[in-house]
Amino acid sequence: MSRIGVFICHCGSNIAGTVDVARVVEAARSFPNVVVADDNKYTCSDPGQQSIKEAIVEYNLDRIVIASCSPRMHELTFRKMLKDTSINPYMLEIANIREQCSWVHKDIEAGTVKAIDLVKMATAKVDKDTPLFTTTIPINKRALVIGGGIAGMQAALDIADAGYPVTIVEAEPSLGGKMVMLDKTFPTMDCSACICTPKMADVGSHPNITVKTLSEVEQVSGYVGNFEVTIREKAKYVDYATCTGCGLCETKCPTKVASEFDQGLGQRKAIYKPFAQAVPSKPTIDAAHCRKLTSDKCGVCEKLCPTKAINFADEDKLTTETYGAIVVAIGYKLIDWGALYGEYGGGRYSDVISGLQFERLVNASGPTEGHITRPSDGTEPKTVAIIKCVGSRDPEKGRSYCSRACCMYGAKHAHQYLDKVPDGRCYVFYMDVRTPGKGYDEFYMNTQHDGAVYLRGRVSKIFEQGGKLICKGEDTLIGKQVEVAADMVVLETAMVPADAADRLGSMLGVTRDKDLWLSEAHPKLRPVETNSGGIYLAGTCQGPKDIPDSVAQASAAAMKVAILFSKDELESNAMIAGSDASLCNGCGACVNICPYSAITLEEVTRRENSRMVTRQVSRVNPGLCQGCGACTVACKPGAMDLKGFSDEQIMKEVEALCQW
Repeated sequence: MSRIGVFICHCGSNIAGTVDVARVVEAARSFPNVVVADDNKYTCSDPGQQSIKEAIVEYNLDRIVIASCSPRMHELTFRKMLKDTSINPYMLEIANIREQCSWVHKDIEAGTVKAIDLVKMATAKVDKDTPLFTTTIPINKRALVIGGGIAGMQAALDIADAGYPVTIVEAEPSLGGKMVMLDKTFPTMDCSACICTPKMADVGSHPNITVKTLSEVEQVSGYVGNFEVTIREKAKYVDYATCTGCGLCETKCPTKVASEFDQGLGQRKAIYKPFAQAVPSKPTIDAAHCRKLTSDKCGVCEKLCPTKAINFADEDKLTTETYGAIVVAIGYKLIDWGALYGEYGGGRYSDVISGLQFERLVNASGPTEGHITRPSDGTEPKTVAIIKCVGSRDPEKGRSYCSRACCMYGAKHAHQYLDKVPDGRCYVFYMDVRTPGKGYDEFYMNTQHDGAVYLRGRVSKIFEQGGKLICKGEDTLIGKQVEVAADMVVLETAMVPADAADRLGSMLGVTRDKDLWLSEAHPKLRPVETNSGGIYLAGTCQGPKDIPDSVAQASAAAMKVAILFSKDELESNAMIAGSDASLCNGCGACVNICPYSAITLEEVTRRENSRMVTRQVSRVNPGLCQGCGACTVACKPGAMDLKGFSDEQIMKEVEALCQW
């Protein structure tokens, strides 16, 4: 006969405020096989855990029910506690009487009755629990970082400095991401390149880091500690082993196209480095615009190259390697304001530009060498309007969330404009000003002292009139319509998930939130981890943030990788799915529904009715399975079962609930 202990947590007033804990304890004492029931103000605290350990010894308990907060919060805490006792860590049930009960009830009577029912169900289930045991998984101590922006580089450097090999996969021809496009960083106004390019050089020269640019992750299989990753390195048409980066090929190339790095405001050659400090500091050929590759003409770069590094026969290369952990740092992109905001010109007016385009104009290494000029005619704008929240906090057309960096971004642009055009006028249209970072509010106030005029309200329309861009809006502080005749308009546009987020999220088994950002396992307790073991998030792939937050999160992700690699073996999850081959009909429904690609169909041959029969049955990879249970629902013949949540255990909960 089972000996069950039930422990009810007050959680301060979180639970006790709308649940009569004493009543729940009294009710629990009457449940079958309950030997002891008690309460504690904070069960997860050290004294609370110690009281449970003492009760286990005193009452010779063999299974435990804890009624407290969500199991996502502290189930692992209590399992670790049970490792120091005679009870198997999986002979534990958590009754969630906080999120599922006290937090959704205002009536203490209704909350108490529901709490009793939840504890009754957990007690019935724990009576049917069986001991579960983990296995160990070997760890390959190599890390993969997807994305070579500031977050990806910081994560790679920290992992590499800890002594582990790292591979960075970057989709662009150079490391640096969007930070290297910026002129200065707020609030200190440090030169962005002066911060970013030395870090790029450190990554490029680090003995533990391999950089693969113009590359993408093609396929991922395996599980934590043993990910098999196929990487496609796109053809560069330049042999980097031979190329010295002299730049002669770039100067002689006759083809010019719009520069992606300069946001279309400048030009580059068909063979090019994105910018002077690029890492690797070697060019690549744009196959879509190279005359030799498109029409078999030209080839001047091949003729002039002193080291014969040009190779027009170059092809994509596929390599498959094993990594123990993956850090996703793919960054963000800017919302397509031209397609969404026709009232702002919809991209028709060349002098209505994005904040990132303004960064290239004001940058000394940009297309105008730092001179702020109108893209339309090259003249200096004497009046500039800056419009914030274009696409942010706009659920009708854009995104409902705040992009976090835009308020400071707009203040920085106002400061830079007034610094370079002292006789100019700058108007900033805003909804609210949010300056939560260190030194941010002081920087914003200084921008106003510089002469920036802040107008609280949205701009409803922009149109051309008499060579000016007329911005019609409202100043809600004075309750009047306003109209600004600007020479140039800068739109501080929303951050949105990168194009690769969907593909990589599906490939890695990482869920996405309602705004399609990659989701962390828990926003407070596991902010850089995902629900897929061994996969971590860094930077703006998880949501909008500024550079300091991105760097901090990257170092946190790197530390998680280092902790994982500090062990030779990893303890696996015991609560995983299993398949009964005698019931499985090989339909594959479980394979299709598994979000972690943990289930495969394998052929087995065995004797049935005096003859050998070969058929397909499902097999679960214990390293990949996260115990979500989706397969058990999809399995029509009932062959799939989840350890710790068997059909018998679930039915016992239902029966307990139905006993009035």
